[in-house]
Formats: sequence, C-alpha cells, structure tokens
Amino acid sequence: MASEENDASSGRLLLAESDVVGQVIVSEEDLQSRIIELGAAITADYQGRPPLLVGVLKGAFMFMSDLSRAIDLPAEVDFMAVTSYGSATRTSGVVRIVKDLDLDLLDRDVLVVEDIVDSGLTLSYLQRYLLARQPASLEVCALLVKEGQQRTALDLRYVGFTIPPDFVIGYGLDVAERYRNLPAIHAYTGPES
Repeated sequence: MASEENDASSGRLLLAESDVVGQVIVSEEDLQSRIIELGAAITADYQGRPPLLVGVLKGAFMFMSDLSRAIDLPAEVDFMAVTSYGSATRTSGVVRIVKDLDLDLLDRDVLVVEDIVDSGLTLSYLQRYLLARQPASLEVCALLVKEGQQRTALDLRYVGFTIPPDFVIGYGLDVAERYRNLPAIHAYTGPES
C-alpha cells in the first residue's frame, strides 16, 4: 500500500496507488461522541435485562467494540457474517449467511449491531431470520443509515448518523477488504482517473 498523502487542492486522501479516499463524512471525534450517547441510551433502555449484542461482521467490528464498552451492563456478544456485496460497491440483493451465531437466542433480549443500512434488504432478511429463533425482543442499532436508499420499511431503535447515499469506507467499512482501519468514515471515490 502506498503511503498516505493529502491532496490539499481537493481535500482527498490518496491511500493506494490507484484509489482515492474522499472527504470525511463522519469524523473520528463525532463517531466516538455519538457512540457514548448510544451506549448511555442502551444502558437506560435495557436496565434489568442485559442485551445480547449481535455484531454483523465484518463491517461492524469496530463499532461493536466501542459500543460494547459504552454500555454499562453485563452484555454478552456474538457475531454473524452476512454478505450481499462481495467485492462490489453496490449490493447484489442476494443475502448469504457466511457465519451463524454460536449462542441460542430463545427468550433473549437481542440487539443487532449493524455498521450501515443501505437498501435495508439485508437487514430485513436478517431480522426475519433472527426472529424465527424466538428472542424475547429484537432491536437494531445501526451506526449509519444512507439517506433515501431504503427499499423496505425498517424499525431502527438506535441510529448513529444519517449520511448521504455515497459509498463509504473506514471505521470497519471496506471496499474489497481495504480501508477498514481508517479512524473516520470517508466517501470512497474509486480509482483515480
């Protein structure tokens, strides 16, 4: 990977030989501040019934880590991996479960921790899939929701940020497995032309 350089004239960050990472959509400071707020709200809402946090891999791993530390309850965690993107920048619409949960959901208060909601099709499928396991409750905490992109009605209990419909990377989000390690959320503008 090429070293990080700033293109001051355009405000873009050049990271790989042909890729250009665009402007910051959500700063590292704003992410951390909002996660503390979400953790406080979850703590208040789940008093007396610690939630089972279900992280959706791979994109939600950073958010899940920070969010779990912001929740002042003895929460448990589990992970599942679903995909509808592959290495593309647009969803294929076909949801595939790559890794299922290890824990039983029966009569548990489950909080799905999702990185980003785009069309909502993957999340809608995931909610139906998890509800079939008869949890006591099932709620969603999404870090990002793309404005105007949902093709299905969703009930999102906790939302970090509503963002423009750009393809974004950083803070766990990737393109072809790259850029998850950026500390902020950036627009991805694709290969340099």
